[in-house]
Amino acid sequence: MLRTSAMAAVLCLIGATASLARTGGARTVIYEGVATELAASSEPSSDLWVTLKDLTRATKFVVKPQGVCRDESCFPLPKDRKSQFVMKKGKVTWFNLSEFAKLIKQPTTFDEQNSVWYFGPRPEQQNAFLTSLEAPEFTLPDINGKKHSLSDFRGKKVLLVTWASW
Repeated sequence: MLRTSAMAAVLCLIGATASLARTGGARTVIYEGVATELAASSEPSSDLWVTLKDLTRATKFVVKPQGVCRDESCFPLPKDRKSQFVMKKGKVTWFNLSEFAKLIKQPTTFDEQNSVWYFGPRPEQQNAFLTSLEAPEFTLPDINGKKHSLSDFRGKKVLLVTWASW
């Protein structure tokens, strides 16, 4: 259900930003649910190259000597592949955000028609709400009204069937 809600939110954001993205070669990046319009890249590429200023504006990441950092997290860039991530053209330094997402195993998708990039949650955020794989304790009535708790079945195989009307 969470995935369905996330996809619905993504589709709404893509639809809302589609008209912006079509104008003037602008690109839209959706990162952590926030849509940011970026200027068009000077060169055609299948990757998403952004200026360092746009990188920070869209993702809050900053390129530092130790790597790409945000808050307490820092991701070092492989020295032998640095040119795949950072490029200088004149006075402007460009950063390959799509290649960085691959490096940190962050899911991405690109809508070419509307020039919209979507970045999903980073792996450490994907299941951050789970503290264990153990189901929480709960009590529910059976068809006859007798109450049963999950703890009554500890050590036994249990099949939980759930549904929601929304």
